[in-house]
Amino acid sequence: MPIKIIHKIEQPREMLEKYGPEKLTDSQLLAILLRTGPKGTGVLDLSANILRKFSGAKLSNASFTELKNVHGLGPAKACEIVACFELGRRLLKDKRAAIILSPRQVWEELKDIRDNKKENFVVFFLDTQNQEVKREVVSVGTLNSSLIHPREVFEPAIRYLVSHVIIAHNHPSGSLEPSDEDITVTKRLADAGKVLGIEVLDHVIVTKTGFASFKEKNLI
Repeated sequence: MPIKIIHKIEQPREMLEKYGPEKLTDSQLLAILLRTGPKGTGVLDLSANILRKFSGAKLSNASFTELKNVHGLGPAKACEIVACFELGRRLLKDKRAAIILSPRQVWEELKDIRDNKKENFVVFFLDTQNQEVKREVVSVGTLNSSLIHPREVFEPAIRYLVSHVIIAHNHPSGSLEPSDEDITVTKRLADAGKVLGIEVLDHVIVTKTGFASFKEKNLI
């Protein structure tokens, strides 16, 4: 079926806008890049055929000549695929995900919020090796239980398929002492994480000059 007559919400581009690229299949992502298929063949069918021919990591290493000879591609689309993977290789060369193991590493990673005038609540989403999968500021403002709901932390965690999270926020006052509200929010999130099987490893308060760990204070 030509992609233009698929129901709008089912089009890969619309799905990416609504749900993010993580929710799309390989065929759907490739279809966005290709845009159209040859006459009589939908772009999703073309994408599936290409992925069958170049299974696994073969597509990322396919040459221009190999690709342009695939029915439905041609020189222009072959160039786009080769350029896409080459750009990805260059951008990711020598880049490794940060491994977050200690409160000091959290503090070092949060240079951008240490002396903010408002509290920024940040979540580090980590895999089984404690490598950072994603980092997000989930709220800005005074930390309280009505502002920070478990869904703001764990909905993305489930979406990113992570194993652990570390939460952190800055104290504009410069104080490293957890407030009663900090402790309440932390307990609520830790309890929710236990139910979901996603452990809250620590909550770190950061300021311009230092940091404090809830784990080290036995508050988590």
